[in-house]
Amino acid sequence: MDWDKLRIFHAVADAGSLTHAGEALHLSQSAVSRQIRALEEGFNTTLFHRHARGLILTEQGELLFDATRAMAKRLDAAAARIRDSEEEVFGELRVTTTTGFGTLWLAPRLSRLYEKFPDLKIDLMLEERVLDLPMREADVAIRMKEPSQADLIRKRLMNIRMRLYASPSYLARHGTPQDLSEISNHRLICQNPRAAQVGAGASLVQHILAHEIRSTLTVNNYFGVLQAVLNDLGIGVLPHYLINDFPDLVQVLPDVESVEVPVFLAFPEELRHSKRIAAFRDFVQEEIISYRKQAKNQAFG
Repeated sequence: MDWDKLRIFHAVADAGSLTHAGEALHLSQSAVSRQIRALEEGFNTTLFHRHARGLILTEQGELLFDATRAMAKRLDAAAARIRDSEEEVFGELRVTTTTGFGTLWLAPRLSRLYEKFPDLKIDLMLEERVLDLPMREADVAIRMKEPSQADLIRKRLMNIRMRLYASPSYLARHGTPQDLSEISNHRLICQNPRAAQVGAGASLVQHILAHEIRSTLTVNNYFGVLQAVLNDLGIGVLPHYLINDFPDLVQVLPDVESVEVPVFLAFPEELRHSKRIAAFRDFVQEEIISYRKQAKNQAFG
């Protein structure tokens, strides 16, 4: 496979014009045209429909463009990793974590990372599905269990628990349950036990629902649960780390909580020397130290 021809094809497909592609590549239009014809002859197919307004990819051309586009992204990513092993922190960093942790804890703190490294381009991917780090679906992950994939560097960040919270105004109107048997008099707000979530949270919800809860509101992520709790809809099952940022919330039935859930940061072994990864790892660790100090001060304040 002639990489030069593929590079020229990609530029033409991206620009939709031989002239514009030639300008971007510093080649004459005739030189670009010759390379495209040679590529079509090599594949024994037509890659472009030619008309007065420019070039349009054929079905075969679309297939090849999908491949060259993926190649270009991989090459750009590789070049960035090579550069950031020796230069300043910059470029794209693809971070994956759960919707709840990403929206409630991580995203609100990212401004401090950007203050230190304004040239970072963070792609924050929030979903319950565990992305494949060795296959480069993401650069770094924060997950609620220890990753099982091979060739990963992993670090335990902290432990969290799921607990019951309500707003002061809700409790003022509806009363505060004194034991779990009284929870049936309140609306429970939680993730559906069958939804993708940490097992500890699902187990706690199933335990509470066994007390014949008359009214429930289920949401598919903790951000939605929090919004419902803040708007006085009921008592919500939420991760305890958010209490630092929402100190007015009242913990209900303090003895009712999930088992500990470990939080891990992980990234591929081959990115061990990446300055972007190091910057993000150090930022998260610093924020967790700050979070713990704040939680301790609130506990004794």
